[in-house]
Amino acid sequence: MKIRLLLALACVLPLLLHAELSPSAYESMQAKAPEYLKIEILRVEVDPGATPAQQKIHLVALVNDVIRTASDIKPKDIINIMYTVTDHPKGWAGPGEIPIPVEKDQSVAYLIKSTEGDFAPAAGRMSFSNF
Repeated sequence: MKIRLLLALACVLPLLLHAELSPSAYESMQAKAPEYLKIEILRVEVDPGATPAQQKIHLVALVNDVIRTASDIKPKDIINIMYTVTDHPKGWAGPGEIPIPVEKDQSVAYLIKSTEGDFAPAAGRMSFSNF
């Protein structure tokens, strides 16, 4: 009986590792994000990624309000947000992709500064929305 249970766990555990994250996980990432801003999207650029299923996203955003910053961002600053999205096959189970905003969208932004000086989403698919 114990062997069957262990075998069942061994088969199911890898599937759970790729499952959607719980709301509390996203809330934790939002709370730890160094940058918490209110932004307006000025420009959206979508380019091919490293594989046919990937797209490189470049957002240019106007900072309307600063709730929290570790990078001394100020209202009226223009920032660049860079990230990659992957088009997964139907039936794929895993964390949701970061959405691609459209120009003139206004939203919150949970970000982290990259080594290149741009910013990247810090809370996965919940980087541009609150619960």
